[in-house]
Amino acid sequence: MTTSMVEPSPASSTTNSISDRFRAVYGTNPRTQFRAPGRVNLIGEHTDYNDGFVMPVAIDSYSYSAISERADRRLYIYSAQFNETVEFDLDHLTEPPRKHWSDYVRGVAAVLRDEGYPLNGANMLIDGQVPIGAGLSSSAAIEVGSAFALTSLGGVTIPLLELAKLCQRAENTYTGARCGIMDQFASCFGRQDHALMLDCRSLETTYLQLPPTVRLVICNTMVRHELAGGEYNKRRESCERMVENIRKFLPNVRALRDLTIEDLERYSSQISELDFRRGRHVITENARVNEAKEALQSTDLVRLGELMYLSHDSLDRNYAVSCQELNTMVELARNLEGVYGARMTGGGFGGCTVNLVRIDAVSNFKEQIISQYHAESGIHPVVYVCSAADGAGQSTR
Repeated sequence: MTTSMVEPSPASSTTNSISDRFRAVYGTNPRTQFRAPGRVNLIGEHTDYNDGFVMPVAIDSYSYSAISERADRRLYIYSAQFNETVEFDLDHLTEPPRKHWSDYVRGVAAVLRDEGYPLNGANMLIDGQVPIGAGLSSSAAIEVGSAFALTSLGGVTIPLLELAKLCQRAENTYTGARCGIMDQFASCFGRQDHALMLDCRSLETTYLQLPPTVRLVICNTMVRHELAGGEYNKRRESCERMVENIRKFLPNVRALRDLTIEDLERYSSQISELDFRRGRHVITENARVNEAKEALQSTDLVRLGELMYLSHDSLDRNYAVSCQELNTMVELARNLEGVYGARMTGGGFGGCTVNLVRIDAVSNFKEQIISQYHAESGIHPVVYVCSAADGAGQSTR
């Protein structure tokens, strides 16, 4: 990989379109351009890699990609967010993770090549609205948008489910984060005005209408989380260790999804106290997601909000992936008018909370949460009022 800086002016944020930015950087028009949404997870955290249930919402905050062919086997990628260009040889992509934004694009290209999909040399530009390190899946949005762009040059259309799986594999292999399928799936299969409940084992999906009387308000604590190779992977190893130990007694168990609380208690002597608490979170969280589905279907927003608070409390006390700033944000939301529920969203250790807020209370909620969080933490948060969006596809931006 070679890296170079590009002067800020060619692709500055004042440029109106991705096409304009692409022309400023590369001197030609892009052949195609795409957008892929980030996601917020309404409930169901750290359950996807345990074959469990999740309820994400694709949001109207996107990663954009534009691309045109080159005559050689080089891949040039310019990031408007980082004002940086990287260059790869398409025949030499299998380097270890560098903890660099380009790992996401390089990983997708490597997996596509390994699966036999045709890859052409290309000039590529990516730009994103999804905040980085906020738990809103900016990485999956980049991966999915890059996969669409790279395959478009070869005239290949990959089924969406296969594309989501390829992008998940790219993140697992080339960034070091052993994520489940949720993020890439939501970016591909999101639907306007709907949450989707996903069974991460069967990949069966149920779309759930979000009531028009509420908004999803995302509060960014501005504490950036770092998951790759760290605490996130430790949680996954803990879950796998529990399954391995309990499988000696229950051979049909494939993942924590297959256990009940009674099973966990019965075999608690076979696992550590720390692992027991983590297992308790996953098992009870799966139950909460199923109950949240029923609450949404019956428009019982009070119960849905209660489940969100219970989810956050378990993530904090059992799974230990919250932090002081996330807890502060949730506690402030509990006391504000018009808030049904709040919880941390994403992998944790920082990032954002998701809040289910009555539509007429949104303006006051924003004002109060910003001022109160700053008074408590000394940090100026960023608040986003989001709409549920469709999944990835071509863009004319």
